[in-house]
Amino acid sequence: MIGQIFNTIFLYPIHNILAVFYNLFLFLHIPGAFGFAIVLLVVLVRFILHPFFKQQLETSKKMQQLKPQLDKLTVKYKNDQKQLQAEQMKLYQQAGINPAAGCLFMVIQIPVFIALYNTLSTFLKVGGKEAIALFNKTLYSPVPKITSIDSHFLGFNLAVTPQHSGIWFYYLVPLLTGILQYFQAKASLPQTTQPIEKREEDSKDKKSDIGADMQKAMSTQMQYILPVMIAYFSFTLPVGLSLYWNIFSIFSIIQYRMVHKKVGDEKLSEIEEKKLVQLEAKSHSGKKKKK
Repeated sequence: MIGQIFNTIFLYPIHNILAVFYNLFLFLHIPGAFGFAIVLLVVLVRFILHPFFKQQLETSKKMQQLKPQLDKLTVKYKNDQKQLQAEQMKLYQQAGINPAAGCLFMVIQIPVFIALYNTLSTFLKVGGKEAIALFNKTLYSPVPKITSIDSHFLGFNLAVTPQHSGIWFYYLVPLLTGILQYFQAKASLPQTTQPIEKREEDSKDKKSDIGADMQKAMSTQMQYILPVMIAYFSFTLPVGLSLYWNIFSIFSIIQYRMVHKKVGDEKLSEIEEKKLVQLEAKSHSGKKKKK
């Protein structure tokens, strides 16, 4: 029952979209039609998920801004967890933050990834006329029906794993996948740049923060260990699966950097505005003294 619902909502629509894209590139006589169909499918999925991704980034950024206040609450109510949770929720409400909203992108992304994996595995891992026949049964119309698949794309056979390819340049795929995952993890980490005034305050009064140490350790694992794991999976799975994973990573890196740049520009504007106000206040007080 659950499997049928999943197939109806996620798997079958992706099958139909992929079939349309594949036939479109075949009609245009573009070499590597199946590879380009995968790329275009990922672009479409990423575009649909962009509002949720943006919401996740905004929630994460607001949470980072509230961290000093959350730390104070943790110290104040360290012996009363119930009151601590109540005060934290009150602070979230005042700031207009829904902590669960930050997880929405990941929750929606998981079934999409599974559907993409199943779709590509049907072609790339199982292969053959039987797989194509099963795929065609899920199409809404006989128009985009697929009769055969050429799995070659930019010199790679998308159905082959680097592990069993026996060709040296196939080993570049997991290497590239690991590098992209590293930069994605790095780009996803919150920016630690603080205004000058805040850094001066922190330098006067530094206290050990166990929560911050744990967060730093988790960030380190995410930045270094996860890329190695993803690279290994890429080594053992068909190249076509690495293709859609890497396109997702590239989109994530670009979007993370765009958001961080926007936030950085906003912070810089706020600092410049504060300095201007302070200069005007000093100038005004100086004029009063002369009078």
